[in-house]
Amino acid sequence: MAHETTVKVRFSETDALGHISSISYFIYLEEARTDFFQELGLGADIADWKIILISAQCDFVRQGHFNQRLKIATEVSRLGDSSFMLAHQITDEKTGELIAKGEAGAVYFNFKKQKSERLPAELKEKLEKYLGKDKREHKA
Repeated sequence: MAHETTVKVRFSETDALGHISSISYFIYLEEARTDFFQELGLGADIADWKIILISAQCDFVRQGHFNQRLKIATEVSRLGDSSFMLAHQITDEKTGELIAKGEAGAVYFNFKKQKSERLPAELKEKLEKYLGKDKREHKA
Protein backbone atom coordinates (compact mmCIF):
# COMPACT_ATOMS: atom_id res chain seq x y z
CA MET A 1 0.00 0.00 0.00
CA ALA A 2 1.25 3.51 -0.79
CA HIS A 3 0.40 6.78 0.90
CA GLU A 4 -0.53 9.52 -1.60
CA THR A 5 -0.15 13.31 -1.47
CA THR A 6 -1.07 15.72 -4.26
CA VAL A 7 0.61 19.07 -4.95
CA LYS A 8 0.04 21.79 -7.53
CA VAL A 9 3.21 23.37 -8.94
CA ARG A 10 3.31 27.07 -8.10
CA PHE A 11 5.03 29.65 -10.28
CA SER A 12 7.62 30.33 -7.57
CA GLU A 13 8.68 26.65 -7.72
CA THR A 14 9.81 26.92 -11.34
CA ASP A 15 13.10 28.12 -12.81
CA ALA A 16 13.85 30.63 -15.58
CA LEU A 17 13.05 27.96 -18.20
CA GLY A 18 9.59 27.33 -16.74
CA HIS A 19 10.50 23.90 -15.38
CA ILE A 20 10.15 22.79 -11.78
CA SER A 21 13.29 23.88 -9.97
CA SER A 22 15.35 20.94 -8.68
CA ILE A 23 15.05 22.11 -5.06
CA SER A 24 11.24 22.12 -5.34
CA TYR A 25 11.20 18.34 -5.74
CA PHE A 26 12.77 18.00 -2.29
CA ILE A 27 10.04 20.27 -0.89
CA TYR A 28 7.36 18.03 -2.47
CA LEU A 29 9.02 14.94 -0.99
CA GLU A 30 9.17 16.61 2.41
CA GLU A 31 5.46 17.45 2.18
CA ALA A 32 4.70 13.83 1.28
CA ARG A 33 6.78 12.54 4.21
CA THR A 34 5.15 14.96 6.64
CA ASP A 35 1.67 13.91 5.49
CA PHE A 36 2.71 10.27 5.76
CA PHE A 37 4.08 10.74 9.29
CA GLN A 38 0.89 12.49 10.38
CA GLU A 39 -1.17 9.59 9.03
CA LEU A 40 0.96 7.28 11.20
CA GLY A 41 0.19 9.43 14.24
CA LEU A 42 3.57 11.20 14.31
CA GLY A 43 4.23 14.90 14.06
CA ALA A 44 1.14 16.26 15.79
CA ASP A 45 3.35 17.84 18.47
CA ILE A 46 6.74 19.18 17.39
CA ALA A 47 7.92 19.01 21.03
CA ASP A 48 7.53 15.22 20.82
CA TRP A 49 9.08 14.76 17.36
CA LYS A 50 10.99 11.47 17.09
CA ILE A 51 12.06 11.16 13.44
CA ILE A 52 15.18 12.63 11.85
CA LEU A 53 16.13 12.51 8.21
CA ILE A 54 19.51 10.92 7.52
CA SER A 55 19.52 10.95 3.73
CA ALA A 56 17.52 12.23 0.78
CA GLN A 57 17.96 11.86 -2.95
CA CYS A 58 15.88 12.53 -6.02
CA ASP A 59 16.20 11.47 -9.66
CA PHE A 60 14.62 13.82 -12.18
CA VAL A 61 13.04 11.68 -14.90
CA ARG A 62 10.94 14.17 -16.90
CA GLN A 63 10.37 17.91 -16.85
CA GLY A 64 7.58 19.23 -14.68
CA HIS A 65 5.90 22.58 -15.24
CA PHE A 66 3.98 25.42 -13.61
CA ASN A 67 0.36 24.58 -12.72
CA GLN A 68 0.90 20.84 -13.14
CA ARG A 69 -0.78 18.64 -10.53
CA LEU A 70 1.56 16.00 -9.17
CA LYS A 71 0.84 12.90 -7.13
CA ILE A 72 3.51 11.67 -4.72
CA ALA A 73 3.21 8.02 -3.71
CA THR A 74 5.22 7.02 -0.64
CA GLU A 75 6.07 3.48 0.43
CA VAL A 76 8.45 1.98 2.96
CA SER A 77 11.30 0.33 1.04
CA ARG A 78 13.31 -0.92 4.02
CA LEU A 79 12.48 -1.35 7.67
CA GLY A 80 15.18 -1.84 10.30
CA ASP A 81 15.27 -1.85 14.10
CA SER A 82 15.66 1.92 14.49
CA SER A 83 15.56 3.22 10.92
CA PHE A 84 13.59 2.93 7.71
CA MET A 85 13.79 4.02 4.08
CA LEU A 86 10.96 5.63 2.14
CA ALA A 87 10.60 5.39 -1.64
CA HIS A 88 8.76 8.18 -3.44
CA GLN A 89 7.29 8.27 -6.95
CA ILE A 90 6.20 11.65 -8.34
CA THR A 91 3.79 11.31 -11.25
CA ASP A 92 1.58 13.60 -13.30
CA GLU A 93 -1.86 13.32 -11.71
CA LYS A 94 -3.68 13.16 -15.09
CA THR A 95 -1.40 10.99 -17.20
CA GLY A 96 0.39 8.93 -14.56
CA GLU A 97 3.68 9.74 -16.30
CA LEU A 98 6.70 9.40 -13.99
CA ILE A 99 8.26 12.83 -13.36
CA ALA A 100 10.73 12.02 -10.57
CA LYS A 101 11.56 9.39 -7.99
CA GLY A 102 13.28 9.75 -4.68
CA GLU A 103 14.31 8.03 -1.53
CA ALA A 104 14.74 9.18 2.06
CA GLY A 105 16.27 7.52 5.10
CA ALA A 106 14.91 8.21 8.57
CA VAL A 107 15.87 7.24 12.12
CA TYR A 108 13.76 7.07 15.28
CA PHE A 109 15.66 9.48 17.51
CA ASN A 110 15.69 10.57 21.16
CA PHE A 111 16.64 14.25 21.15
CA LYS A 112 17.24 14.41 24.92
CA LYS A 113 19.74 11.54 24.81
CA GLN A 114 20.95 12.51 21.31
CA LYS A 115 20.89 8.94 20.05
CA SER A 116 18.75 6.62 17.97
CA GLU A 117 16.29 4.24 19.59
CA ARG A 118 14.45 1.11 18.50
CA LEU A 119 11.25 1.77 16.62
CA PRO A 120 8.32 1.15 18.98
CA ALA A 121 6.47 -2.06 18.06
CA GLU A 122 3.26 -0.13 17.34
CA LEU A 123 5.03 2.23 14.91
CA LYS A 124 6.92 -0.61 13.25
CA GLU A 125 3.61 -2.41 12.71
CA LYS A 126 2.12 0.70 11.07
CA LEU A 127 5.18 1.11 8.83
CA GLU A 128 4.98 -2.56 7.77
CA LYS A 129 1.57 -1.85 6.21
CA TYR A 130 3.33 0.49 3.77
CA LEU A 131 6.12 -1.89 2.79
CA GLY A 132 6.28 -2.16 -0.98
CA LYS A 133 4.63 -5.33 -2.33
CA ASP A 134 7.96 -6.90 -3.33
CA LYS A 135 9.36 -6.18 0.17
CA ARG A 136 6.39 -7.86 1.90
CA GLU A 137 6.81 -10.98 -0.22
CA HIS A 138 10.51 -11.27 0.74
CA LYS A 139 9.82 -10.58 4.41
CA ALA A 140 7.84 -13.79 5.02
